[in-house]
Amino acid sequence: MANPATLEENIAAYESIRPQLEADYWERWVVFYNGEIVGDYDDFQVCAAETVQRYGRGPYLIRQVGAAPLRLPSSVLYGRPHGGG
Repeated sequence: MANPATLEENIAAYESIRPQLEADYWERWVVFYNGEIVGDYDDFQVCAAETVQRYGRGPYLIRQVGAAPLRLPSSVLYGRPHGGG
């Protein structure tokens, strides 16, 4: 089985279709996994919870269409899984 797309590849996939995303998904939260859009949501919390449940630690991209990309500290990106003991 091939390795999943890297975060950078998911970002590139998002950017390659950004005009279409902005036309169809404005202000919605979208998820890219393996270089493809795999979900869209109204609410970030629901989006994040379902994405983590489905894909674990990723790599995947969650982005709100039309918003500037967020820069997160590595402790957020690579910390313990949410709810871990």
